[in-house]
Amino acid sequence: MSDQPVQPPEQGAEGEQKSKKQLQREKKEAEKAQKKQEHQQAQKQQQQQQQQQVVQEEDNCVGRYGDLSLIQSQERTNRKWIKVGDVDQTLVNQVILVRARIHNSRVKGKLAFLVLRENYNTIQVVAEKGEFASAQMLKYMSGIPLESVVDIEALVKQPNKEILSCTQKVELEVRSIKVVTRSLPMLPFQIEDASRRITDFEDGVQEQKQEEPQQKQEEVQQKQEEVQQKQEKSDKTEKQQIQVMLKTRLDNRVIDLRTPAKQAIFRVQSGIGLLFREFLVENGFIEIHTPKLIGGTSEGGTNVFKLKYFNQDACLAQSPQLYKQMCLMADYDRVFEVAPVFRAENSNTHRHQCEFISMDIEMVIKEHFTELLDLMGDLCIYMFKGIEKRYQKEIEIISQQFPFEPFKIPEPVLKLTFEEGVKMLHEAGVNQDPHDDLDTVNEKTLGKLVREKYGTDFYILHRYPKKARPFYTMPCHDDPNYTLSYDFFMRGEEIVSGAQRVHDPELLIKQIKEKGIAVEPLKDYIDSFRYGAYPHGGCAFGLERVAFLYFNLKNIRNACMFPRDPVRLFP
Repeated sequence: MSDQPVQPPEQGAEGEQKSKKQLQREKKEAEKAQKKQEHQQAQKQQQQQQQQQVVQEEDNCVGRYGDLSLIQSQERTNRKWIKVGDVDQTLVNQVILVRARIHNSRVKGKLAFLVLRENYNTIQVVAEKGEFASAQMLKYMSGIPLESVVDIEALVKQPNKEILSCTQKVELEVRSIKVVTRSLPMLPFQIEDASRRITDFEDGVQEQKQEEPQQKQEEVQQKQEEVQQKQEKSDKTEKQQIQVMLKTRLDNRVIDLRTPAKQAIFRVQSGIGLLFREFLVENGFIEIHTPKLIGGTSEGGTNVFKLKYFNQDACLAQSPQLYKQMCLMADYDRVFEVAPVFRAENSNTHRHQCEFISMDIEMVIKEHFTELLDLMGDLCIYMFKGIEKRYQKEIEIISQQFPFEPFKIPEPVLKLTFEEGVKMLHEAGVNQDPHDDLDTVNEKTLGKLVREKYGTDFYILHRYPKKARPFYTMPCHDDPNYTLSYDFFMRGEEIVSGAQRVHDPELLIKQIKEKGIAVEPLKDYIDSFRYGAYPHGGCAFGLERVAFLYFNLKNIRNACMFPRDPVRLFP
């Protein structure tokens, strides 16, 4: 080997060219960065000049915009506020005052567009720089957060183009705007996002697989496939938009309740209660109020919320059942109650709640339990027709977020015996024990079969097996294995359960013992029949279920203002 040192390679022309290219590239990047910086500085300077110009420009709207001081009932000015829903063509060219929330806002240059919302009604508001809107006023309007409450004085105008995005077809030209209260700038979610069309996936239909553990695996898989197919068919644009999930809605319920559909749902629900009362009062019923704190256990059941009543054991009432019967024995021959009831059932399903509003009825009968059955059928028709007639606008609003098929109302009401229902299931290849209650799956299956055969979403199933009914249910005279009981169904799900009651104390004691329930805690109830008892019967509606199923809301929580299920105690 040679001892001479290895010489480094000489820098050739190619190496010199690479070095020059690198220098040129760096020079260009530096020039580009400098130009960008100069452009940003110019933009910033322009913005500062514009802001300074706004400040320096004479404000011709001083006093016509700003935040109101806290309203503490300081005075009554007798000013008249017009509701957004009442602003129409009859008010064109009049200056009016409205108070509402800012639903949407867009301020650009010399124009500002707001959308005001009150309940489910919306109206467009316009402000243009000029006599009635200064640059400062427009700048102020741009800083008002969505959902803030404002007082706006404005001229009602007929727009040049039809307004499609609001419920009201006129617009308001601002004269003054005052903020009553400001919303936080960051909301848990936007009302617009929470108002989008609801899909099965969001609504908790997937929870149904938890509802009936005994379902076969293939049935669960079929449900999952149906949900997936519906998702794939949904509009592509909808998929790209933000969807607010049910849990997020319930965690921030106050915001969710502001959406147009929820506003409409609970207005109709209020109407259902009103229709219920109207019919019953017209038919000689009186409203009663029974205790919700009960000694021992309600009806001898186990699914109760227990608590201490000073030094005694007590529970929250599962129903007013025993007390409404006792009222009849006290000669109030037709009674009803609308009140909360409590069920300690650990059911995380789409249709169960631990607290809900029960609409209870009890009445004396002369000869036959169908006296009650016919009257309750008439009550349902009265409510369904009343909803359809009185709440057309609300129905339209609800259908935009919760699409549903119109509820098919039959006349006369279809009545089937339990045995006839079981026969229909057997003929369709469905397994059902004739002496056991229907589970949720078979209820829905029977509902589909009834709709296909009779063209109705509402029907009555009566003569239930004794095994499926509580101790106070009167057995059938021709077969003691069946009872004079009934359920009403909407879209294949139960909304009403009722029966003729046992009014003979000895038969009552016998049936209490057969159910394995202690007799002593029910002594007051049993004794009420020892002093001369009227034959009687009754039933109970679930208020939320009526709304939930009429509008096919997918999940009962959509019809509960502040739901209470096994995992939710707040808000």
